[in-house]
Amino acid sequence: MGYDLVIFDNDGVLVDSEPLANSILAGYLTELGHPTTYEESVRDYMGSAVHRVHDLVSERTGERLPADFDETLHARTVAGFEQELKPVPGVEEVLGALTAQGVAYCLASSGSHERIRVGHRVAGLDGWFEEEWIFSVQDVGQGKPSPDLYLHAARQMGVEPARCVVIEDSPLGIRAAVAAGMDVYAFTAMLPADELPGATGHFGDMKQLTGLLGLEAGLGM
Repeated sequence: MGYDLVIFDNDGVLVDSEPLANSILAGYLTELGHPTTYEESVRDYMGSAVHRVHDLVSERTGERLPADFDETLHARTVAGFEQELKPVPGVEEVLGALTAQGVAYCLASSGSHERIRVGHRVAGLDGWFEEEWIFSVQDVGQGKPSPDLYLHAARQMGVEPARCVVIEDSPLGIRAAVAAGMDVYAFTAMLPADELPGATGHFGDMKQLTGLLGLEAGLGM
């Protein structure tokens, strides 16, 4: 079917931030006495809002993270982004194809508005997204796998959930999109397809997305 709105996850889909962000998170948790490998961070936290980190640490250890955990993690992540963030290869071609054919798009991210904007500026994507096309977990409070963020994005963009398609790369994000009643294509750059269940389809190269969305053939959506 065609879609009236394409909703992109941000980290790992638009900007190549997941390896860096998970390395920073794993290192900080380990520093605080909660040993966490990079692989464990990807498994447990990829695609989630920071409140999930608090919840899982408390559940597993009975301990609370420091009061300034969110602020410190955010500062370290933004500093890392300032140094080396790049766009996901091929994503600008996809955005260009959507723009050329008049297909609406936006992003819905578990990151803060500041983190999104810093990442886009450093990666050179800031010209592709108007402010009103950017939605953060800060806007709804409840992060993925809750459907709240994707439902909020669709509502703000004036599109019914059934007419939306989500582009995701994490199990939590896929669960959120499915719960919102949306189709979802899973990008397998970070995780293989068998670790991204529930998706409408999978793709490993961002340039494949134009074909999946019918843009290469110039189809109306």
